[in-house]
Amino acid sequence: MKIIFVLIIFWTSSFNFIFCQKINFNTKKLDEVIIESSRIDLPFSKNSRSIQIISQSEIQKSGASNLVSLLQQISGIDIRQRGIFGLQADLYIRGGSFDQTLLLIDGIKLEDAQTGHHTLNLLLPVELVERVEIIKGSAARIFGQNAFTGAINIVTKDLSRANNRIEVQSGSYNLKGYRTSILKSFTKSKFMGHFSYNRSNGYRYNSDFSNKNYFIKSNLKMEKIPIKLLAFFSDKKFGANGFYASPSAKDQYEETQGSVIAFSSEIKKEKSIIKPKIYWRRNQDMYVYIRDNPSIYRNLHIGNKVGTALDLSLFSKIGTTGLGIDVSKVFLRSNNLGNHQRVMTNIFIEHMFLLFKSKLDLTIGIAFNKYSDFGNHYFPGLDIGYNLSNSFKLYGNIGSTYRIPTYTDLYYSDKTTLGNKNLNPESAFNFELGLRYFKDKFKLSSSVFVRKSKNLIDYVKTVQNDLWMANNILKLDTEGYEIELVGIKNLKKVTHTFKIGYTYINDNNLSSNFKFSKYSINSFKHHFVSKIISQWTSFISSNIVFKSAKRTSDKNYKVVDASIQFKRSNWKCSLFINNIFNETYSETNLVPMPKSNGGVSLEYIF
Repeated sequence: MKIIFVLIIFWTSSFNFIFCQKINFNTKKLDEVIIESSRIDLPFSKNSRSIQIISQSEIQKSGASNLVSLLQQISGIDIRQRGIFGLQADLYIRGGSFDQTLLLIDGIKLEDAQTGHHTLNLLLPVELVERVEIIKGSAARIFGQNAFTGAINIVTKDLSRANNRIEVQSGSYNLKGYRTSILKSFTKSKFMGHFSYNRSNGYRYNSDFSNKNYFIKSNLKMEKIPIKLLAFFSDKKFGANGFYASPSAKDQYEETQGSVIAFSSEIKKEKSIIKPKIYWRRNQDMYVYIRDNPSIYRNLHIGNKVGTALDLSLFSKIGTTGLGIDVSKVFLRSNNLGNHQRVMTNIFIEHMFLLFKSKLDLTIGIAFNKYSDFGNHYFPGLDIGYNLSNSFKLYGNIGSTYRIPTYTDLYYSDKTTLGNKNLNPESAFNFELGLRYFKDKFKLSSSVFVRKSKNLIDYVKTVQNDLWMANNILKLDTEGYEIELVGIKNLKKVTHTFKIGYTYINDNNLSSNFKFSKYSINSFKHHFVSKIISQWTSFISSNIVFKSAKRTSDKNYKVVDASIQFKRSNWKCSLFINNIFNETYSETNLVPMPKSNGGVSLEYIF
């Protein structure tokens, strides 16, 4: 199977992609997509931020068996896995930390007050995703403090386009997977239920895992008011060889349970849209240092967050006004961190002006956050964009951002790590300048960005044998730029889509008294991702992804993944292989990533 994929790489690399002959993505259709992660209803074309959309079509052709693999196909998105298939991973955007990024599902914020390590615990199975919206750069003015360096909103499958399906999967390391989705329509409602189960013996000692997911989505219509129900529960158990303590800690083990339940509505009037929601997010994390002897060291953390939010969009002759309020309460019980609770209030207001016959869009806004234990904070910001033509847009944005310490930052302690209850909050000023260019045969987006951070929280030490301790680094300036090219070429009745992305990040002017850093100072310096999707026939397509990365303090590594899909009638068969050329590398904590591995899945849609 490996030979087949190598041949595919050779064939596709011989094409001249510079002179694209025909392109089939419709820029007008893209412009009409309403960015749900904006909190106010704005079309893609009117946003003056670095926003990327992974469409349903791209998801289907990506060959990604999980959302971690999908997101790793985007430059500037740094997902550091411990192990395989995205089981335990941390999310970083533009050189920030895992505590500085926010994940949302249908606009529901999933941040965890205990630690950002749990951000990806609630990643949906990829077949439940309609599209992915990625905001690069501070989004604190929109969502509050956890969107310090960016946010990712997972939009779940539209029930009008969902299908009944059954899928089985098998692969390396005795990987077994089963997935099923059932769709049912009633007089006044639609319902979709999903269950998936994956397990593996692991690719090295104590790296086995099992993962169960339960998902429900329903649309109800009660007295002319639509009600949406979203419920998701994820249960993971895995060996954690070298995951958190030193690489020599080979017998660690962890179990996590994450869940979210939300009720929401969308009430549309001629000049307004109202979006109320209530939600409950729960996380449970059980960790033991010696898997077969939990009495030596065991942590149990249970966190709950309940909240309600109301977003309002008002349309007038002078533009669009957005208003919103989000009130939530966090409860944490932990044998290590103690018992804590916090009330958070987030209020935002912004207005987008359309000037000069809508060629210029200007958005001014401010957010107010109140914490019961960290006081009041404000996040002002400004976005501005100018359409030089129907295809060419220049934009820029500035704003401030802020993050309070997690409970792990404040109170955690073990044999290698110490928290610090005297931590100060982080803050930063962000600036970005970019352009977007859409033409029938070409798409280009590029930006430069600057983030000036103060009091960054990191786990640091001055002597290698010391414990990692949470501390405020005095300041850090992060500068960078990124570029993405997309095009399609038809050659001998075969359509080839290419996508190239590159992100450069430079951390400088670091003011710190500490020599060793665990997280903040090891971001991608160079990150290059290229992808080729080829539609060979009406029922055969392939996808090849090349990733090259160089971190601040690590050597460069290059990884090639590939997949091929066969689709006929209601059947779909997918083959995938990762790390084709057996690259030796790690993404975090010196956990070695697996050598070449692959799998096959068979899906029936009805």
